[in-house]
Amino acid sequence: MNTQANSLTPAHWPSRFPSPAKLNLFLYINGRLPNGYHELQTLFQFIDICDWLTITPRTDNEIHITPEIADLPVEQNLIYRAAKLLQQHCQCPLGADIQLEKNLPMGGGIGGGSSNAATALLVLNELWQCGLTLEQLSALGLQLGADVPIFIHGHAAFAEGVGEKLQHCNPPEKYYLLLKPDAFVSTPAVFKHPELPRTTPKRALEELLQTNFANDCEKVVCLTYPAVEKALQWLLQYAPARLTGTGACVFAEFADESSAQAVFRQKPADWQGFVARGMNVSPLHSLLARYRAETAPNKPIFS
Repeated sequence: MNTQANSLTPAHWPSRFPSPAKLNLFLYINGRLPNGYHELQTLFQFIDICDWLTITPRTDNEIHITPEIADLPVEQNLIYRAAKLLQQHCQCPLGADIQLEKNLPMGGGIGGGSSNAATALLVLNELWQCGLTLEQLSALGLQLGADVPIFIHGHAAFAEGVGEKLQHCNPPEKYYLLLKPDAFVSTPAVFKHPELPRTTPKRALEELLQTNFANDCEKVVCLTYPAVEKALQWLLQYAPARLTGTGACVFAEFADESSAQAVFRQKPADWQGFVARGMNVSPLHSLLARYRAETAPNKPIFS
């Protein structure tokens, strides 16, 4: 550990930062572009289940990530890649020790890796005093993954294009029961599947919010991964339910926590899952805004 790290941390700042999950409340595929990418419309909302990153700046330029993840070289770790990308972009001479506390299931379609990368970019931008705006950070984040910008901006949003066109919105903050079947869904395979719907008409957000939400990837994922189909059918007995993103997680929505918990207690014992609340503002942004206001009260928050 770097003995001079504490001198780089602003007074009263925490060292542990949330890295929240997200849900795609709906996902529609509108077409396929000549470059192979798909046009889509989707609604992102955060949930209050998080990974956590403990980040301590270093006076040298070393980036240390712990713990090691099996079968994932550190150079491919999105947290490491985010830190190095920011370091190189800003020609920053500093480094960081970053420890990951992993709570979000991998391959679940709830954005764990993208959220980790965004948390690293946002926090290191502050600790290293890089001074980049959210737009600049989002441009960097897009190099790491299509979902990273939504976590950078930190507000529930309607996304169009290939996911890069964001419009902030405030859908109801419901409670959700999430299940993670024993499956690891390949996003590229989903988008290459011949039965994937690709002609859903584009609609205005106002119209979409008045309709029953759906996910165009759900049928293909259920056809390919029987465990996902089984979990989804179980949830549908109790509440409206669907797939999130292109991952393995399925979720049902409830108006209150007690109703969600009552169903959660009935799930098969060998299924992974949890109950979470929707959040239109990322808990990371709330934390950073509070501490930044204390340390620099006259400086705009997230300029």
